Amino acid sequence: MRIVQIIDSLEAGGAERMAVNYANILAGKIEFSGLVTTRKEGQLVNLINEKVSYLFLKKEKKIDFKAIFKLRKYLKKNKIDIIHAHSSSFFTAVLVKFTMPGIKIIWHDHYGSRAKESKKQNRILIFASFFFHSVFVVNLQLQEWSRKNMNCKKVIFVPNFLVEQNENPEITQLKGENGKRIVFLANLKKPKNHISILSAFSDLNLKESGWTLHLIGKDYADPYSQELKDFIKSNALENHIHLCGEKSDIKYILSQASVGVLASTQEGFPVTLLEYAAAKLAVVSTNVGYCPELIQDEFNGLLFHPLRDAEIKQQLEKITKTEALREVLASNLHEILVKDYSQETIVEKLIQAYKK
Repeated sequence: MRIVQIIDSLEAGGAERMAVNYANILAGKIEFSGLVTTRKEGQLVNLINEKVSYLFLKKEKKIDFKAIFKLRKYLKKNKIDIIHAHSSSFFTAVLVKFTMPGIKIIWHDHYGSRAKESKKQNRILIFASFFFHSVFVVNLQLQEWSRKNMNCKKVIFVPNFLVEQNENPEITQLKGENGKRIVFLANLKKPKNHISILSAFSDLNLKESGWTLHLIGKDYADPYSQELKDFIKSNALENHIHLCGEKSDIKYILSQASVGVLASTQEGFPVTLLEYAAAKLAVVSTNVGYCPELIQDEFNGLLFHPLRDAEIKQQLEKITKTEALREVLASNLHEILVKDYSQETIVEKLIQAYKK
């Protein structure tokens, strides 16, 4: 098989990381593995395996003929069989298929919010799906939505997985006390719902018992992040809640923490939870998307409804009070990661899905 992954950017997001992961892991498994970025590069470009063929299109507008023919030339030169288009990059994939009718498109949906959207909100995607060979989805709600709404009826659930990185740079030193650091790994934007965790941290007065909260993710310098900064300042939490920005040494950062949180109001299959599991963190998580399939409440983590502040406070209080509970939850989650979501387990499912 000769397969290329396509993604619109290489900024640090879940879909972007999975596109890189697929390209890297397939490089040693199939005849040709490529990765194409359409609009924008980012820090994930540094994680691309040297065996992966990489192309940046520098697409400047929605329909950019120069970028389309640059991609067509690349696909023909490398005799590509399958375009694996992630998220919004389906549009570029379909445009190039008009010039290469024989090429197959697999579209990969990572967008958890779509499961609650209408056909009207996705009319361009649904029209484009006439040209898809298959659809991959990251959770069961998206699988149901695609089967119901898309014009491509071959829909396959393929869970995310975590690729072990050999290099682990040690750059970012987290402030605070060992054993009392909480990390929240998510870009500062909707629907990540950071304010709910900040409010719970403040209401529980966790600073008095030595806890610190560290937000790891891109700051878009918009009203969303300003609300968080204003909250921190108005509650005198500057020494206890830290906005760390976008980072490349995630594995090292997580190694300094003991609790990982996720509070999104919508999710697909958050790679963040797999990263927490790999770092053996105790997890407090939202119950949306694939999260409750991965996290079993009270066994390998604690779950809450993201719009119920009392639940969030209850679970955050529970996990910060008892070290023994944190150890048990973290151990159980790590075991599930190794058993069900390692790259060896998932790559076999992936290759079988390609063959179908």
